Order: sequence, then C-alpha cells, then structure tokens
Amino acid sequence: MPPASENPAAPPPPIPILDGVRALAERYDGFVLDLWGVIHNGIEPYPGVVDALERLKEAGKRTILLSNAPRRAASVIRAMERMGIPRSAYDDVLSSGEDAWRALKERSNPWHAALGRRCYHIGPARDRGMLEGLDIEEVASAGEADFLLNTGVDMDHETVADYEAALADGARAGAAMVCANPDLVVVRGTALVVCAGSLARRYEALGGAVFYHGKPHAPVYRTCLAMMGIADRARIVACGDALRTDLAGARAAGIDAVLLPGGIHGEELGIAHGERPDPAALAALCQRGGERPVAAIPAFVW
Repeated sequence: MPPASENPAAPPPPIPILDGVRALAERYDGFVLDLWGVIHNGIEPYPGVVDALERLKEAGKRTILLSNAPRRAASVIRAMERMGIPRSAYDDVLSSGEDAWRALKERSNPWHAALGRRCYHIGPARDRGMLEGLDIEEVASAGEADFLLNTGVDMDHETVADYEAALADGARAGAAMVCANPDLVVVRGTALVVCAGSLARRYEALGGAVFYHGKPHAPVYRTCLAMMGIADRARIVACGDALRTDLAGARAAGIDAVLLPGGIHGEELGIAHGERPDPAALAALCQRGGERPVAAIPAFVW
C-alpha cells in the first residue's frame, strides 16, 4: 500500500490559518494586495484594514495594491479615499484598467498596434475615463468597431445574456476585444456581480479574439514587481480572495500567496468575510483549484 502522501484518495494537507498579517510582516518585505474582497467590498473598507496597512507602512514594508478594476489608477485611488482609505496608507496602485489604457496609448506591442482606431465601449459610464487621452474614434455599435474595449456590465443585476447582441455583432465583424478586467465575478457588498471577464469568455466562445489585462496574466505582474522594487521574490507575498486570478497569478510570477477565503469563495466554503473556514474544506477547495497558498487569513487585519 502506498504511503498516504502518494495516495490520490488521501485528503490534502491542511493550510495554515493565521489570525492576521502580523506574522506575514515577519517573513516578507513586500505585499501585493488585491482590493475587492481584501481591502474593501466595493462599498466600504473591511474593519481593521486601514490599521493593518498603516502598521505595514510603519514597519517599512512596501505595499502595492494590484486590482482588476477596469479604470485608471487615479480613479481607483479617489474611490478609496471616498471610502475612508487614506492615500498615505499604502505605496502605490496598479489597476488592470491602467494597464489596458497604457497599452492602448503606447501601442508598443504588435497585438495592440494592429487594433485600429474605431472603438466600441462595453461598460458603465463610470469607466469612461478609460477612453480619455487615447487616439481613438468611438463608434455607436460593435459591428462598426475595429476593437471593443470591455470594462464590464453597466448595472449590477445584468448578466452576460444582456450583452449577447453586441458581442455577436463584434465577433461577426472580426473586431478584437481588449478586456480591462479578467475577473468573472466580484463581490459588491454581499452580492456577486458579473465582471468583464465573463463577457470576454463569451466573446471567445463566439470566435472573437481577446487580450486580457490584469491578474492572472504575466504583463501586469511584471509592471507591479518593477514598482515594488524588491529584487528577492521570496520576500514578496500576494494577498487575494480568488484562486483563479490572485493565487494563480502570484504562482506564475514566482511569489508566495495568501488566501482570504471569505471573498469570492465564501459561499462555496459556507463562510462570510472574516470567518474562519473549516480546515478540511479550505484544503479541498485549494486542491480543486490547483493552488497551494502558504497560508490563509480570515481578514486583512493586523
């Protein structure tokens, strides 16, 4: 009989569950932090978050907020300030929207250089800052476009089906899609809201070509780690609530990852933000997702 570690039916080993980030501060010099599900819920910061950020700064740690928000970094910063998260509490912000905007502005790689200039925007009015400062012509329908800029659904209650006509028109016209947020869903308050990544997945199913900006894709991590300025990746940790984006992206970038299990995966684990998961359920979740965080923390608190 094979040893338990070689038995495919054996339960996965438990993942350490820490009380907060104090223990992490002893091991790491740099923190790559997700926003939605870690720092805030889209409406307000989670209790204890600002204190934890400020304690990390006091300890001399570098903190980069890496978000799949489909808008410019300055817009993300303003939104956090309105929530009560001061700009002084962290070092910098990189959003997937900022990454997409820079690529459309610079056109420095062949994929973006070949896009053309006629753009159809799929997304809410609050994301229209993504169109400013670009050499593009905005068009009224997806069928007229050279490319689609996808920042997500307009209203929280909408589904992918609400965008089927526009997606089908763009795919038939051969327009490529720039996806400014690879997330499939996000937690706003306590509800799950469809994100741009779900629209992009459907677009690919219709035969459309998509370029994804943000986690878990490598380009945004190269930019983020350059901003971090820490050469030894063993001294950097990412904290996020999603296996598919936060943990997979960190693993591919060669940095450790910590999971906050009460975010995207909270319903699957039967817990709310801040609650401790059942250790066996947590280990099984990570095994199914093909990820192995170095630890889990119920909330981003000190």
